[in-house]
Amino acid sequence: MNEKTYKTMTTVGAGNIAIGIVMLVTGITCGVLAIVNGAKMLKRKSEIIF
Repeated sequence: MNEKTYKTMTTVGAGNIAIGIVMLVTGITCGVLAIVNGAKMLKRKSEIIF
């Protein structure tokens, strides 16, 4: 009985770690894209003004 519970907990734990890594990478990617696009918008705005 305990072995089945242990195997289930191991599988769930590994799945949670994998999902966490995917979420972390997605968050970092979105953040970098937001910064790059914001910088491009500021550059275009400054070109229009000057």
